[in-house]
Amino acid sequence: MAPTSNPRITALDFDSNRKRRRRSAGSHPSLGDDDFDFMGRVAEEIIERDRIRMRREVTRTLSFVCAVLSCLCAGSITSFSLYGARFLTDLHYTQFRVNAVSITAELAMYLPVPLFGYLCDRYSPPPLSLLASLLFGFGYLLAAYTYKAGPPADAARDGQGWPFGIMILAFIGIGAGTSCMYLSAVATCAKNYATAKYRGFMLAVPIAAFGLSGMWQSQIGAHLLYQKLPNGHKGEVDVFKYFVFLAGTLIGVGLLGTIGLQIVDEEGLIDHGVEALERSGLLEESEFFRDTEASTTPVNNYGSIDHRGTGTSTPSSDLASDEEVDLSESQVLNRREQEHRLRKKKWWLLNHATHSFLTDRTMWLLAAGFFLVTGPGEAYINNLGTIIPTLTPKHYFDITSPPAGHASTHVSIIALASTFARLFTGTLSDLFAPPSQPENPPSARVQFSRLVLLLPSAVVLLLAFLNLAMPFLTPSTPGLFLLSSGLLGLGYGACFSLVPIIISVVWGVENFATNWGVVAMMPAGGAAVWSLVYSAGYSRASAGREEGECVGYACFAAWAWGCAASVVVAIVLWCFAWRAWKRRNVIV
Repeated sequence: MAPTSNPRITALDFDSNRKRRRRSAGSHPSLGDDDFDFMGRVAEEIIERDRIRMRREVTRTLSFVCAVLSCLCAGSITSFSLYGARFLTDLHYTQFRVNAVSITAELAMYLPVPLFGYLCDRYSPPPLSLLASLLFGFGYLLAAYTYKAGPPADAARDGQGWPFGIMILAFIGIGAGTSCMYLSAVATCAKNYATAKYRGFMLAVPIAAFGLSGMWQSQIGAHLLYQKLPNGHKGEVDVFKYFVFLAGTLIGVGLLGTIGLQIVDEEGLIDHGVEALERSGLLEESEFFRDTEASTTPVNNYGSIDHRGTGTSTPSSDLASDEEVDLSESQVLNRREQEHRLRKKKWWLLNHATHSFLTDRTMWLLAAGFFLVTGPGEAYINNLGTIIPTLTPKHYFDITSPPAGHASTHVSIIALASTFARLFTGTLSDLFAPPSQPENPPSARVQFSRLVLLLPSAVVLLLAFLNLAMPFLTPSTPGLFLLSSGLLGLGYGACFSLVPIIISVVWGVENFATNWGVVAMMPAGGAAVWSLVYSAGYSRASAGREEGECVGYACFAAWAWGCAASVVVAIVLWCFAWRAWKRRNVIV
């Protein structure tokens, strides 16, 4: 067999082969103008999508900042103890009248919350923030000039001030404004961070800011807006200036919230709620969804009504301009139809969520416990300004420095402890509470229910009242009253942080403002009951004394023991609710 010679590839052969390949590749069709137009549209869509996502995140962040600022100012009513005692001395109100003012504010703050929540869920937070601005301005300005007018005729012999009912009217506006501003801010955060990993913390921050508001406002009143004594030293707060300051501040913050509180992607929240109901099979039973599915008009990808398959056609050459007009009109009509359907779907979902919430037995156990815990806490905060003098001996040598501490100091301690507790428990609930959706693969981290945090918080609140009730503690050592305020701030703040978080987890955030509004109404009744109990005990113990002032353990003993018993009952009710959720496999 003849040997074969291996062909040798030269540079010229390579170059000629490369040229042939280039010619062969050039025989295929190249990218045309239509392809470049398509790629350009895709790029534009990607850029627009990123721009929309960025705009949403910026709006969400600005709304969060605005919500925190609103809550940081909304809790002005918590500084009531700073000037409550001045109503006794300057306006000659009785203790019953002072408590009537605080109870009125509590009732106005809590009783309308379901209504305000209903409006917030259905019409968004900004209108509620505007209403808060108007109510705060009306309330504090009216209270300022009522105080400036002096004691009324029925409270002092030479009194020529405005009637007591005017002050009641002013604090109705203050209480309602507090509810509106607080609810609009918290609902905004709950809905904007419904699917966030740390949604408990993001909800706890504005709630904690609400607790801080009383602290910084009372400090401004005590250290900047004070009366000068004849010797030039600093005296007590100038109530008139303090009320005017609060009016101006809260009007401005309310107007800012009207612009800044925005819910991002609310349609996604509604769709998520509808999907949850689809899994339960309730949508098939709804006449609303049967009607809408039957009447749904097919639409194409561009949002206009799709006429394909209808058996009609339109010439494109002669009626191009008419088609453009018809297309724009159809887009407008379709957009209106979609908005109407979304609004109808939203209202149907919210009404169904409200019905499910109100008919759930565990909700009433949670609400009853909240009633029994927050009522004593509210009464404590409102009356600590009159408890301090009862712990001060009658002939104490330095009346400007009472042994139980100043009211502004107690307000600051409660605010700081409450803020710490709200942030701490909100963070722990995110880190250790079980996820609402099963994890795949399952997480190895330690997990426990939010009730594990809620029940110890109530125990801390119980310790605050026991420290005040036991005669060998605070009554014999007035300085321990500061400890009671610290414990109360921790327990009260933690409960006020965990209960709305539990509501958002168990019943969802679509109807959060309404659901939380129903439960948040409970402290009004509790505060009214325990404030009346305190007033009755105070008046009975001060009978026959000068100027109706009371001194000693008897002024608050029965009230403190009753508040402690109320907290114990709340703990028992929450244990029953926890057991019911376990039986139903509800993640809390």
